[in-house]
Amino acid sequence: MALSPFDFLKAINETKEDLFVDPQAEKDYSAYMINRGLSFFPDTILYSNMMNRYSHIPKRSQYRFLINNVIKRKRFSQWHKKDKETESLALVMEYFGYSAEKAKEALKILSNTQIDIIRGRQEQGGRG
Repeated sequence: MALSPFDFLKAINETKEDLFVDPQAEKDYSAYMINRGLSFFPDTILYSNMMNRYSHIPKRSQYRFLINNVIKRKRFSQWHKKDKETESLALVMEYFGYSAEKAKEALKILSNTQIDIIRGRQEQGGRG
């Protein structure tokens, strides 16, 4: 069974369960996502930063360090998700070659239909 970064974060923060008993854990462990998840909290940001600095050490060692040093506590935060406005801004910036400021101004006058047309022109397909 594949493990998600949230499984690892729950183990580090709450359960203190060693998930590396499963051989699949080595493949599923994403140090970037774990460190990002820990960087949202004042009491774990330094551990996250330390693991970023020592990213060359094995994943199992990073996990063991975190599971043994992070104080057991329930931590929850919303993960930022890309919204439609941010996507449209990037689309207009790329299509017209505008800066962020100019693209924001252009978005004020572009209709949803026009943005969909731009999106259709920007889509790049590969071989089928």
